[in-house]
Amino acid sequence: MKLTLAKSFALFTLTFGITLSIVLLNHQSPLPIRPDPMARTFILWLHGLGDSGPANEPIKNLFTSSVFANAKWSFPSAPNNPVTCNYGSVMPSWFDIHELPMTADSPQDEADVLKAVQNVHAMIDREIAAGTNPSNVFICGFSQGGALTLASILLYPKTLGGGAVFSGWVPFNSSILQRVTEDAKRTPVLWSHGMADRTVLFEAGQAGPPFLEKAGVSCEFKAYPALGHSLNNEEFRNLESWIKSRLHSSS
Repeated sequence: MKLTLAKSFALFTLTFGITLSIVLLNHQSPLPIRPDPMARTFILWLHGLGDSGPANEPIKNLFTSSVFANAKWSFPSAPNNPVTCNYGSVMPSWFDIHELPMTADSPQDEADVLKAVQNVHAMIDREIAAGTNPSNVFICGFSQGGALTLASILLYPKTLGGGAVFSGWVPFNSSILQRVTEDAKRTPVLWSHGMADRTVLFEAGQAGPPFLEKAGVSCEFKAYPALGHSLNNEEFRNLESWIKSRLHSSS
């Protein structure tokens, strides 16, 4: 049983790494673009379990529109923590995960999630204090990072530009909705999930929109029939368009 789970996790990490490498290699270098002095955008990308921030930094090169010329990207790395679903192995992890594959009914470590949310909020606070309009702050994440993205935007007291969840899940129960402010409810969510995902099952992703509907949060859900637990070019193109449509001029 342990060997099977270990192999599954190793396969997931390898699959995602290969997929991201193919996406980046197939993407042609962008033509020179002119900076937009009116745009001050902050995009925070939260990686998945066992990954790192620097390994995901090439993602920003996929955003070729001129509106991203002056965007500030941040790719933090999760701290090393023991992870229950991997038999206590220590690895980069935003919070503890009790079981994989993740289902709509999997147990969640809400206390650990809330600790991670505080760290993300500190990053957002620093950027807003530096002059970025909250409406131009976007939080994005894959897998565990997607779950943390969702938790972070729902519990942030201000309206942000948006939150993009890729192959993520709802990391707490409905009681948390009592803490969602009216301003937070106005932060839109883009949710993308592969229907062939065997690590975070599609049912876990499907549980997201109804959960957000209860909170009064707008959610655009996109399903990808042949996609497993990874990212593809179409998702990145959709994310670029989605963020562009929500940018505001900084004041």
